Amino acid sequence: MNHELAIEVHDLSVAYRDQPVLWDVDMQVRRGCLSALVGPNGAGKSTLLKSLMGLIKPAAGTIRLLGSSLDEVRRRISYVPQRGNVDWTFPVTVRDVVLMGRYPHLGWFSRPAARDRRLAMEALDRVGMSAYADRQISQLSGGQQQRAFLARALVQDGDLLLMDEPFQGVDARTEKAIIGLLRELRTSGRTVLVVHHDLQTIPDYFDCVSLLNVRMVAEGLVDEVFTEENLRLCFGGRRGEVSESSTVAVGTGA
Repeated sequence: MNHELAIEVHDLSVAYRDQPVLWDVDMQVRRGCLSALVGPNGAGKSTLLKSLMGLIKPAAGTIRLLGSSLDEVRRRISYVPQRGNVDWTFPVTVRDVVLMGRYPHLGWFSRPAARDRRLAMEALDRVGMSAYADRQISQLSGGQQQRAFLARALVQDGDLLLMDEPFQGVDARTEKAIIGLLRELRTSGRTVLVVHHDLQTIPDYFDCVSLLNVRMVAEGLVDEVFTEENLRLCFGGRRGEVSESSTVAVGTGA
């Protein structure tokens, strides 16, 4: 166990209907790192995040988060699923969605207190969404929905944030706001792992990168491993054929 690592994955394999989606994956992400997870469609990126969160049971392998098992540190981990995998018809307001981030801090059968509601509004203000607090989540644009889910992650105040394609379908202004908040989290000592598809922004946005295509092709500091050779190995090889999509409820992973 390495206490300098936020994520330790060893020999992780996941299969859907006997088709391997992840195969013998080893992965390490240092604490306090803003890290990207990239690879072609079907490479297993979303599956890896869901495995880290315990939403998918691996066929083999071990996972350590923040030096412990998921059950021991679940309240310290925030998860923002891919927007296209969320049922946005769930009848809740934006404030309700953000308050879900406080649930890990509440006792059994406890309801959010005034402090929790204040923290939720502060998080909404940080992402520029306080004016939408009473709006139904289904009434928001794609970028606004992403901001609401980011606010939920902020209010949870975890040490590790896992985000699946947070920049998908958002405008340039929203993308700039999101990356600014992620940099703030890194500065405060949090660790952030982002599934990302825009290769051009990797050097500007991230410290570290993991290149995944069913197996881990390369990982490490962007300056060291984000090379033309590694990109060819990652994107030029066999691409996974199994869909990683599955709809999750708005409250999943709060």
